[in-house]
Amino acid sequence: MNAGIATLYSRFAAGCRRLRWTKRRLRPEGTRRINRVFCDVLRQFAAHTVAKRRQSTGGGAIVTAIVLGGCAAGAGLGGLTAEAPATVKQEAVAARAKARWEALINRDVDGAYAFLSPASKATMPLDLYKAKHKVGMYRTVKVDSVNCEADACTANLSLTYDYKRFKGITTPLVEKWIITQGQAWFVEQR
Repeated sequence: MNAGIATLYSRFAAGCRRLRWTKRRLRPEGTRRINRVFCDVLRQFAAHTVAKRRQSTGGGAIVTAIVLGGCAAGAGLGGLTAEAPATVKQEAVAARAKARWEALINRDVDGAYAFLSPASKATMPLDLYKAKHKVGMYRTVKVDSVNCEADACTANLSLTYDYKRFKGITTPLVEKWIITQGQAWFVEQR
């Protein structure tokens, strides 16, 4: 009896293996997993309760606002682009560089951190940025010149600061700025 069951099982298992093998050949790889993930995501949007309906409505409004804001910035509606005239880019970078240093002069490190490019923010967290910048010693900043080429700009600044017994030291600075996402962003160099 055991031999008969073993033979039956082995025939059944072999048949299943053959069937699975043919299904794998006919289907693109990973479609079952993709379909399952798609259905799981789709199930989240099914509004069965009042709370789910409210959350999906609020989330939809937020996503719509972000998409429309991104389209407006990308379409050049008030956004800075690499194709803008050099004088426009120079003025924008000069204003942002001055505003960034004014935030540091006023001891607003969080405000200065907002001027960092998205890539710089990804590599430098806020706590590391705060540790790097010693506020309270900067006095004034002056933008000497800005040179722009396509989507990259170089700002030449003069920074006046105090250090221990030395007061009113003026140091030239060179900063790199990039133009992306409709704005000029400071590139933090380590």
